[in-house]
Amino acid sequence: MKKKRVLLLDEERIAFKLRRMAYEIWERNSTEKEIVLIGIEGSGRIVADNLVALLKEISPLKITSITVEINKKSPLDFVFAIDENLSGKTIVLVDDVANSGKTLQYCLNSILSYDLKKVIVAVLVDRKHKSFPIATNIVGHSVATTIQDHIEVETDGNTVKAVYLV
Repeated sequence: MKKKRVLLLDEERIAFKLRRMAYEIWERNSTEKEIVLIGIEGSGRIVADNLVALLKEISPLKITSITVEINKKSPLDFVFAIDENLSGKTIVLVDDVANSGKTLQYCLNSILSYDLKKVIVAVLVDRKHKSFPIATNIVGHSVATTIQDHIEVETDGNTVKAVYLV
C-alpha cells in the first residue's frame, strides 16, 4: 500500500518560516559583524541560500556561505574540506530536516575541529525522534511523527516549494 503524502508546508508558509528563521539568526547574532552559514548539500544548501539572501536583506551582517557534502549512508567518509579558517567565527549549520540527527552530528563533529566562537543549528523542519544528541536552535516548523514517517522537502532550483509528511 502506497503511503499518502500530507502537505505540511506550502510555498507561502515556507517563505514565512524562512523569514522568521532569518530574523532569529540576526537576533541571536546582533552583536556580531560576521557569521558563516554552512549548508548541507541538497535541500539544506537551498535552505541556507534562502537564509543568506534574507539576512542580506534585513541585516548589516557580513555573511559567508559554505556548502558541505556528506554521504548520509556512510558519514564516516565525510571530509570537511574548506578553504577558510573558521576559528573565532560564529557558525550557523543549516539543513532542511533534522531527522535522526546523524547528518548534523557528523557535520558538527568536523566543524568543532576549529576553535569557534559559537555554533547554532538551524533547520526548516525538526522531527522529534532523534537517535543522536542534537539540539536544534532555530526551527522553522516542528513536527511530532512516528518513526516510520518520512519528511520530504520539495525544491525547484533555489526555491523550497513544499514539505510533505509521507
